[in-house]
Amino acid sequence: MAGIRRVPLKSNIAFVIDALPGIGGAEKVLMAALELFPDAPVYTLLYNRDKFENTPIACRRVATSFIQRLPFARTQYRKYLPVMPLAIRQFDLCAYETIISFSYALANGVRVHKGQNLLSYTFTPMRYAWSNMGLDGKARRSSLVLDWIFRQFREWDRAAAHRVHKFAAVSAWISDWIQRAYSRDPCVIYPPVEVDRFSPASERDNTFITIARLVPHKRVDLLVDAFNCLRLPLLIIGDGPERRRLELRANENVRFLGFQPDSVIEELLNRARGYICPGTEDFGIAMVEAQAAGCPVIAFGAGGALEIVIENRTGLFFDDSAPESLIAAVERFNQASISGHDCAANARRFNKERFLLEMGAFVNNPWEVEKLKR
Repeated sequence: MAGIRRVPLKSNIAFVIDALPGIGGAEKVLMAALELFPDAPVYTLLYNRDKFENTPIACRRVATSFIQRLPFARTQYRKYLPVMPLAIRQFDLCAYETIISFSYALANGVRVHKGQNLLSYTFTPMRYAWSNMGLDGKARRSSLVLDWIFRQFREWDRAAAHRVHKFAAVSAWISDWIQRAYSRDPCVIYPPVEVDRFSPASERDNTFITIARLVPHKRVDLLVDAFNCLRLPLLIIGDGPERRRLELRANENVRFLGFQPDSVIEELLNRARGYICPGTEDFGIAMVEAQAAGCPVIAFGAGGALEIVIENRTGLFFDDSAPESLIAAVERFNQASISGHDCAANARRFNKERFLLEMGAFVNNPWEVEKLKR
């Protein structure tokens, strides 16, 4: 870390992130990046301050939009999507030389003035514009009105992307998506993972585990159906609008633990038999954390998992988004011999030190990042 801090970095920088409703993967990445810029403010559409106590964001200046003051915004801010383009462009950022957007929806749409640089660290292009996902995370039905609305968002998103000077993508999977959506060529900077906080147990129990927001596109329903048949113990960490429905669907061998602090997650991953990722992840920080804990991964063979997991060495893939495919993968996994040491070694590729080095290079000279990887 000391070596990174000796690298002279640009000052007069502001960060923009879509929203700060609670701590998830995007928020953890932002907190790591803030270490490089101790004086940079954060601009966001919405900020649930109580969720960020005792974090690096809590002691930053955080500016919010008018959405912060709208009814039920703390819990249902996605319903204000139609006014978000207006809200993001009302931030006054003219005092900053460089703006860094951390975008999974609209953060790239900030107003940019002549002489300013807008650098985008993109978790994903706006899903609502570029896929058939609705605001509730489910596949939306086609209709003339909805198709027209999301086509307008797609055009808005593409115009916002043209104002970005340089993109960095969270994975090669997202880099390809950016190229298709925006005709831009981003570098790839994998998110930071604090791999050193895990201590793999010498003996592991027979429990499988997953960590996910309980929303439809995470496909936890597929996981529940598979383990209802397998009758193996499964722990599900996370919360969300789908929790009650999934609990009613699950047999007694499937336990829902809700939100858990890092200390509990560390203890469970250090001892778990295997980690399961049933959906397509843009990257998948939890899959890296599992491997850092010596816990092999069973993942749906798409998205960031293909960059994180080494098949037959640190985990296995299943190819069909169906319970039968996952069941077959678990049965193959139970016959496989995967080394926890290999898992932990693989996870170190995604350490925080590497992220800070590459992010510093991206801000100073975006075209230098790839040289660091050689």
